[in-house]
Amino acid sequence: MQLSLIQRFNLFQHYSLISRYSAFALCLLGFVVSLALMAVYGWLWPVMLVFAALSLLGVYDLLQEKHAVRRNYPVIGNIRYLVEMIRPEIRQYLLEAEDDQTPFSRSARSLVYARAKNEGGERPFGTLSDVYKPGFEFIGHSLCPVPASDPTSFRIDVGGKDCTRPYSASVFNISAMSFGALSANAIRALNRGAKLGNFAHDTGEGSISPYHREHGGDLIWELGSGYFGCRQRDGSFDPGRFTEQAASEQVKMVEIKLSQGAKPGHGGILPAQKVTPEIAATRGVELGEDCISPARHTAFSTPIEMMQFIARLRELSGGKPTGFKLCLGHPWEFMGLVKAMLETGILPDFIVVDGKEGGTGAAPVEFVDHIGAPMREGLLLVHNTLTAVDLRGKIRLGASGKITSAFDIASTLAIGADWVNAARGFMFALGCIQSRSCHTNRCPTGVATQDLLRQRALVVPDKAERVHNFHRNTMHALAEMLAAAGLSHPGDIRPHHLMRRINTTEIRLLSQLHTFLEAGELISGKCRSEFYTTNWSLARPDSFDPLVT
Repeated sequence: MQLSLIQRFNLFQHYSLISRYSAFALCLLGFVVSLALMAVYGWLWPVMLVFAALSLLGVYDLLQEKHAVRRNYPVIGNIRYLVEMIRPEIRQYLLEAEDDQTPFSRSARSLVYARAKNEGGERPFGTLSDVYKPGFEFIGHSLCPVPASDPTSFRIDVGGKDCTRPYSASVFNISAMSFGALSANAIRALNRGAKLGNFAHDTGEGSISPYHREHGGDLIWELGSGYFGCRQRDGSFDPGRFTEQAASEQVKMVEIKLSQGAKPGHGGILPAQKVTPEIAATRGVELGEDCISPARHTAFSTPIEMMQFIARLRELSGGKPTGFKLCLGHPWEFMGLVKAMLETGILPDFIVVDGKEGGTGAAPVEFVDHIGAPMREGLLLVHNTLTAVDLRGKIRLGASGKITSAFDIASTLAIGADWVNAARGFMFALGCIQSRSCHTNRCPTGVATQDLLRQRALVVPDKAERVHNFHRNTMHALAEMLAAAGLSHPGDIRPHHLMRRINTTEIRLLSQLHTFLEAGELISGKCRSEFYTTNWSLARPDSFDPLVT
């Protein structure tokens, strides 16, 4: 007998209804049957409890109003949310390829783990990289390699003409990560590792906590727009508190944070309920109130005022190196700072260029993905601008953004940096597994959490040794890499030492791919680059706004 269209539709609806509620029906049936059989077989009570729980879940699914899938598919619809919840872990441990960068590849993480554990970074059988893929980079080796230098000598003196207490910094240091974003034990381990390896630990804008001080490692004190640790009740800068903090022998340099790579131009709020007594005391904020970090500074509003603020901080700190960190945004704004340097004669001792690929505990997706310049482009513009006005030799440059290996260090120095910083690389050395749960307070390894029980899992002496090992072994690998290229010190590496594949048949030197300005080009009026000339003409020392004619 042939069914009509309406009959077919009704039959389809009937079977669809059965399939949607079949799991729920089976749970109810299982509960009834197991309950009945318990009279005969008393040991069936665990089975009955399981079916009872699933039946109650099905009833709840039908009644709740937030999830359509669960209302239409009671019990079984929960599988969708379970799989979604564990998807990152399934992908990371079972499906991720060695070179999938999300945001760090398994290969990069494995290298850090191995070096942190003193297991070395050797790899059998050959490279896993596609050396014919566009974008592949490598360092040319010399036919006359030199003996590898002592990696402990890989240091750079930071401090200009107005600095009376210069600092000899390692070319590889810990980038800014605040107490509050990281746990107390993580801060302890990082600083103890820095002490063991004689390299610097950036405090992050959350100020200097008691945990930064426990082991006496060198500190770079980062001063953000909230002026934490040296602020008045209204959030403005407090010179007295700053002088008191900066006098510490641990504080080797002072760094004004203009912006960070992962969320440039974005302020932040630590809600009152997350402001613990320790965080309140460290940052100098009131317990029970929101901890606000504005998007911009209040101590200055023009490039000239910022240079004056740098000079003031250097004086208040007793002559310690003072500079600033930024993720490059509008080129003319940075060039305005440079014009202010020329007009006032006040120079920062250093500048740190942060890349948009940098990390953060949490930031809006649009900021993470689409605001700010990547580290290499930002570094190149800063290096070129300073060179083209004859200031590059007077100001040191640091850089940070996804650095985990000796090659990462070398390739960054080749573009113009004097030293590099790494944050997430040292987090991996602490045991971070890239679970990407930093913003939840449920970090599985105790690195990025204020949960006392969770951070107890991070054993400070062991992790401090791993931080030290990662730094030492990476520096050793850098020494060997430089020696193979015929170089003795990281400061010797130049753009012509690196090569990049453009396509399957063409390779170029970095010196051919990028524009590198000559000394004095911008101030002589003979700059070869229209991009630099245009932005230089827009820059103003008296305002961050562009000069529009």
